[in-house]
Order: sequence, then C-alpha cells, then structure tokens
Amino acid sequence: MEIVLKNTKSEYLEIFSLLDLDNIYETFKRFSSIKEPLEAKIFTVSESISSHQLAKLKTQLIKINVCSLRIYSNNRNTVLSGKSLKIDSVFIKEQEIKKKLLSLNSKKKDDILHKGTVRSGERISSNGNLCIIGDVNPGAIVSAKKNIYVWGKLLGIAFAGKSGNKNASIGSLYLNPLQLRIADVIAIGPKEKPKNYYPEIAVIDKQTIIIKPHLIENKN
Repeated sequence: MEIVLKNTKSEYLEIFSLLDLDNIYETFKRFSSIKEPLEAKIFTVSESISSHQLAKLKTQLIKINVCSLRIYSNNRNTVLSGKSLKIDSVFIKEQEIKKKLLSLNSKKKDDILHKGTVRSGERISSNGNLCIIGDVNPGAIVSAKKNIYVWGKLLGIAFAGKSGNKNASIGSLYLNPLQLRIADVIAIGPKEKPKNYYPEIAVIDKQTIIIKPHLIENKN
C-alpha cells in the first residue's frame, strides 16, 4: 500500500509505503504535529483490505488532519470496503495505479532550498538535501533523505537520512531541537539552551547522535 500525503497549502508531496496495517499508530506519529489540512490518496495493488482495517487507517488519517481521502485499487473487495466507510474509492487497473504513482514521484523534488521561517505545524521534506534560510520553530518538522542545514535556529524536529543513510547530518547556527533523528537513531533535544551562538552539527557516532561544533576548514 502506498500513501500520498499532500499539504493543501503547498506543492509538497509525501509518498510512503504502509506495510503493517495492524500497527499504524507509530507510522503516523511523526505527522501528529501538523495543523494544516492534508489530502491523502491510497494506492493498493492486488491487496484485499477489510473495512475494519480501513476504519483504523481512516481514524489515524483524521487525527493528522486529513480532510480529503481517496482510494485507488484493482481489488474489488478493497473498493467495496472503502465505499462502506464512505471513502471515495475508485477501481482502476494495476497499470493505471503504477502510472499514477510514477507521475506523483516525478513531481517530487530532490534538493530543496527554503527561505523563511518554518512555523509550528508546518512540514518540509526533501528527497535530497534540505537547506533552510530561517528558523525552524517548535512544532515544525523538517526531514530529508540526505542532510539538513538550518541557517538560523533549529527549535523543532529534524529527521535526516530518511532512506537509512547513517552518514547524514543535521547542521544549524543555533541547535536546540525538540528531537533529532538520523536514519533509525533518535535523540531528544537538550533541556538547557545552548550558551554559545556558533554553528553545530549532529552526526551518528557509535550508534548515538552527538552534537559538535561545525568547523569550516580554512584552506588558505
């Protein structure tokens, strides 16, 4: 099952696979701080999904403020399950599903440069590196498959190395996040505010996230 989440206030698209319908709470926890309305599209190929499973999924989507939901499937049972829950459900052929997913994936950008403050409830994601010129406020979530650079204060949640890249890093001029995550390693932000204003970088060292000064080499 592929789920596409779209932020209705931007061109941002999040596409991810949901493999375990019986344990979906953890999957959606990372979207829980988003306050803006979202649109969700569910694509399933040859999967028979019961109305009970879809009801659980629908409940979690509503909790993260999904206001529009549609299912595309080539399985009639899944389509009927969706309709029984008053979900807009469409029966289409397997090739059409794959074509739609390919089209959506082609719209996703790689490296992203964002200028301006990322406010509470907002979310920005990149399929490459993410560079933000501005602050990331508490309640905001920024994520990237590669590295994250914040030319400002990082006070929200940052997730680098989404594809499992443990060599990814998170850098900021003022690093005081609620939470950091690199690949599968998670760290809670410090309780005390940083005493100094200088660039710092978070990296994985021996399966732990450490923060150190971000030194720029002088090649002269």
